[in-house]
Amino acid sequence: MIQRIMCVDMGEKRIGIAVSDLLGITAQGVETYTRKGAGDAQYIADKAKELGASLIVAGLPLNMNGSEGPAVEKVRAFMSEVEALGVKIAYQDERMTTMSAERTLIEADMSREKRRKVIDKVAAVYILRGYLDTHGA
Repeated sequence: MIQRIMCVDMGEKRIGIAVSDLLGITAQGVETYTRKGAGDAQYIADKAKELGASLIVAGLPLNMNGSEGPAVEKVRAFMSEVEALGVKIAYQDERMTTMSAERTLIEADMSREKRRKVIDKVAAVYILRGYLDTHGA
């Protein structure tokens, strides 16, 4: 089935956004959205529609032992708001994605300030790549 998938990496201050190609083969970073509070869920739902995504994959910040903690509850609560706006939601384990993204950016010799601005977007790419690898195109 041909569909574009959007992915979000939820943070307290920022949300990284990535999107797949129509065939579900590649994942590209779109933007890092700075959270404002009210209206964030609407922004994410609107972004999915703008990108033509039929599904949003949200990274789940599971504990290292695989259990769910307060951070997972926050992600699920936020994504239920997005789902209520008519967007289908799926979840993907995001353990280690931020660390992998950080390592990649350091290897690219990116300054700490620049890394901070793009880390969430790059992490969203890693999460989406994991989802695409696991669930196939």
